[in-house]
Amino acid sequence: MEIALVALAAVALYVIFIYNGLVKSRNMAEEAWSGIDVQLKRRADLIPNLIETVKGYANHEKSTLEEVVALRNKAQAVPSGDVAGRAAAEGLLGQALGRIIALAEAYPDLKANENFLELQRSLETIEGEIQMSRRYYNGAARDLNVKVESFPSNLVAGQFGFAKKPYFEIANEADRAVPTVKF
Repeated sequence: MEIALVALAAVALYVIFIYNGLVKSRNMAEEAWSGIDVQLKRRADLIPNLIETVKGYANHEKSTLEEVVALRNKAQAVPSGDVAGRAAAEGLLGQALGRIIALAEAYPDLKANENFLELQRSLETIEGEIQMSRRYYNGAARDLNVKVESFPSNLVAGQFGFAKKPYFEIANEADRAVPTVKF
């Protein structure tokens, strides 16, 4: 009887240990997603200033500018928890932003404009931070997913409703392409 009680207590402690590890991993993944969300919001907030600066120099590039605004609005409309949808929308937006930055090559005055240069530096910084946040999130999601799928933690995960997190990645190969601007 005493051995069975000790064995039951050991199993209970092990389940608690696994459960707490799953909670920690889930919270790390959610915190990592929050980091991506913050960086994407910073980028979205920067876009109107970038558009207004470019508009002054490139009035006939109206369609490119309108595309960026439309893609920004579309990306912001994706629910925060929809990782795959957000990744797709942000990939398209990133490509369109790349085309705007490439426009500077065609407009030497724009390329030398201090406001544009500052906006471009800010955008490059934010893009770097988005990449770091994405890597951190994907690592946290990977750690949680391993625990959710591995034995014996998968037994505890299934009992308490823990689920895998999707990765934040670009699914469409065309979104990975370097943007080009043609005149």
